[in-house]
Amino acid sequence: MTGADLDPVTLEILRNQLESVAAEMGHVLIRGAYSPNIKERQDCSTALFDADGRMVAQAEHIPVHLGAMPDAVDAVLGKDPKPGDVFVVNDPFAGGTHLPDVTLVSTVAPRGEVVGYAVSRAHHADVGGSAPGSMPPGAREIYEEGLRLPAVRLVDGGEPNEAVRDLILANVRTPDERAADLRAQRAANARAEERVGELLDEHGDALLDAFDAVIDYSRDRIEAEIRNLPDGTYRARDALEGDGVTDGNIPVEATVTVDGASLDVDFAGTADQVDGNLNAPFSVAKSAVYFVVRAVTDPEIPPNHGCYEPVSISAPEGSLLDPRPPAAVVGGNVETSQRVTDVTLAALAEAVPEVVPAGGQGTMNNLIIGDRAGEFTYYETIAGGFGARPGKDGMDGVQVGMTNTLNTPVEALEAAYPLRVERYALRPSSGGDGRHRGGLGVVRSLTVEADATVSLLTERRRTAPRGLDGGDDGALGENLIDGEPVAAKASVDVPAGTTVSVRTPGGGGHGDPAERDPEARERDRRDGKVDASDNGTADDRRE
Repeated sequence: MTGADLDPVTLEILRNQLESVAAEMGHVLIRGAYSPNIKERQDCSTALFDADGRMVAQAEHIPVHLGAMPDAVDAVLGKDPKPGDVFVVNDPFAGGTHLPDVTLVSTVAPRGEVVGYAVSRAHHADVGGSAPGSMPPGAREIYEEGLRLPAVRLVDGGEPNEAVRDLILANVRTPDERAADLRAQRAANARAEERVGELLDEHGDALLDAFDAVIDYSRDRIEAEIRNLPDGTYRARDALEGDGVTDGNIPVEATVTVDGASLDVDFAGTADQVDGNLNAPFSVAKSAVYFVVRAVTDPEIPPNHGCYEPVSISAPEGSLLDPRPPAAVVGGNVETSQRVTDVTLAALAEAVPEVVPAGGQGTMNNLIIGDRAGEFTYYETIAGGFGARPGKDGMDGVQVGMTNTLNTPVEALEAAYPLRVERYALRPSSGGDGRHRGGLGVVRSLTVEADATVSLLTERRRTAPRGLDGGDDGALGENLIDGEPVAAKASVDVPAGTTVSVRTPGGGGHGDPAERDPEARERDRRDGKVDASDNGTADDRRE
């Protein structure tokens, strides 16, 4: 039997079983992790690959992780993997994204022969470097950002490589937490091998045929979706707000060409690589494009390697989106990825205006607080406004674009760290006005109860999320320390008792504000989404 011979019912059963393996990996990782960033915020992703390194199934986790995972598997394939091996990698120039995202790639060989790979990627709250949290805003080289790991065996033929483990733990500020999170990742990958073994017992080689079949099925469906897009060339341009070293705008430009069943995205015109850390490895740029393609096509198409095959992506070597080592890259994964998403969606808005929303907050609002003695490291990306959609308002206080994490609950945050939450609320009037209103940003205020270093990597502090089709822009974000504004990208040593506030951007509005339903305006005022005295435009007057 081959993949082509599988009947539709059997294929659907096998597809769902494979996706269940990836989802169960995620459950094991989240439940087994120690750090709040993984067990509470779920800043992690899991997926299953075939023996050729093609993604077969993924859990519904983090877009920027998942689209870049194939590069990590490719890095492992070059190391002659064998049954019982577990590789660890975080090198952005050899399969990783940025150094805090640590990936484990395990061979899946329940019968003694490698039939696939289980992959888990998790953001570790510290991997060394010049600042707690390993995301120093002013970094100029990757060496400042933490421990860099090419694909190396953490487990060799079933035997743990204690030397590699000890090397990792000797170079991080919170080694006990890192050790626990790595154990959770190993457990997640081991669960995949167990479940694949059970499926092989149940289905025999038909399971391996299903690897090809589900990929072919997704490719056929995504090609049909791309054919429904109007052929043509569409362009958009946006910019990042400085790189943490200099303050000038950094252009990001996309040209999207739709031709039949293929879609090409060319980033010619994007800035050369920069001195600061907003450089994004090419795998991150690819992740953003893959996410956009999924966003403008049928979301029910199974996400796997087949979805990527009709999509081609290019960026100039040595540019912001394909930098040469030893470029600093930690902000590229979290902030530049968001701008790539924004600019690619903006280009496609001309092709499918009935699908593309107005600009979302366009930033992950990265906040890192830790002490240099290594007692604690807190990391969080903070929600904001989702852009208004052609047929409805944007969502309030959600993660947007390339991230899909949760918040850290107040109780968990205060129990785990010397931090006190002073305020956590939606920002009234921060969504752009329009026929449909942009989603609201949030205010997150924390008092630090110990001497610490505060690092911020944020965007949309001077260029607002764009409205669409006549809608108003969303509100700008703002960072405050003890009430005083600080830069979008900053690292500040603060004494105990300091209060840090992050006011996140709102989403852009969609359509002419004059066409907004009066009942919707009244509901906005009644629900506190706007101040009673204003008409819903972009200032947050209550703060």
